Amino acid sequence: MSAPAAPLPALVCPAGSLPALKAAVDNGADAVYLGFKNDTNARNFAGLNFDPKTMADGIRYAHGKGCEVLLAINTFPQAGRVDAWRRAVDAAADLGVDAIILADVGLLDYACRRHPGQRLHLSVQGSATSYEAINFAHREFGVRRAVLPRVLTLAQVEHVIRNTPVEIEVFGFGSLCVMNEGRCWLSSYACGESPNTVGACSPAKYVKWDKQPGAMETRLNGILIDRFGDDEPAGYPTLCKGRFQVQGETYYALEEPTSLNVLSILPDIVKIGVRAIKVEGRQRSPAYVTQVTRTLRAALDALASDGERYHVKPNWQAELAKVSEGNQATLGAYNRPWR
Repeated sequence: MSAPAAPLPALVCPAGSLPALKAAVDNGADAVYLGFKNDTNARNFAGLNFDPKTMADGIRYAHGKGCEVLLAINTFPQAGRVDAWRRAVDAAADLGVDAIILADVGLLDYACRRHPGQRLHLSVQGSATSYEAINFAHREFGVRRAVLPRVLTLAQVEHVIRNTPVEIEVFGFGSLCVMNEGRCWLSSYACGESPNTVGACSPAKYVKWDKQPGAMETRLNGILIDRFGDDEPAGYPTLCKGRFQVQGETYYALEEPTSLNVLSILPDIVKIGVRAIKVEGRQRSPAYVTQVTRTLRAALDALASDGERYHVKPNWQAELAKVSEGNQATLGAYNRPWR
């Protein structure tokens, strides 16, 4: 059986640290994405991300093995501090990254004028869910690829692809968000800060762990997010994934922890012309990156060789289940049979 008519999408994997970057590169990533150690990127957690020296080392390592490096500057510049974001764009270009991932139109304008030869991608934080929005970014700023928010069905993704010259990247595995990316108000409601502004959902300075007899309570800026029994692993308190009491019942009122997993629809994703598949998880460990990258690489290679005989192997699902949030998986918005 011949390989799929459409080219395989690039496998884009997270690198929250140099060990994670090396894990992704060594296990088959076509590209890694990363960020600076500051609030210009939307995974601004303590202990993660890259200073200029470490980033240069990471770029050298990735390029030495034929892997691209994409740098995310995907938060929105704050009043009086725009120069900090512009300096990040300049530093990214000077370091020789293969693309800069941006969300803010002002930064896109700055990047395309200041660095006209630099490849630009539209971040998922830009919330572009229509081909009109993507074509605007292409026309005005020369954007070459757009990452779609995880709110579209596969048919809607195909509609976008058919109506834009811009490469389309979609998420293939990792934690889901109840929000349309780039429009998160829950963290702002709880503590006045959000991934869009300071680069962290539930910033650590607002997080409190309170051990009670037989339980662990987690709070965000004083708001009780969850109460875990001694026999339960205590998760990090994010407002959208807390358990709340509603009319006498306690449950995940907004979103139950689960992971996106597209292994079963991989042939359809390739068929409609998706150019890149992204793995969520810059805040996750190198072990997570290793496991997910290795599994998705095996699946993509099997699809290339097996074509219509492609099938999901049980060991792939078993490996991904070990690192799925809440030990659950879903096709998310890609599959809406009720429509």
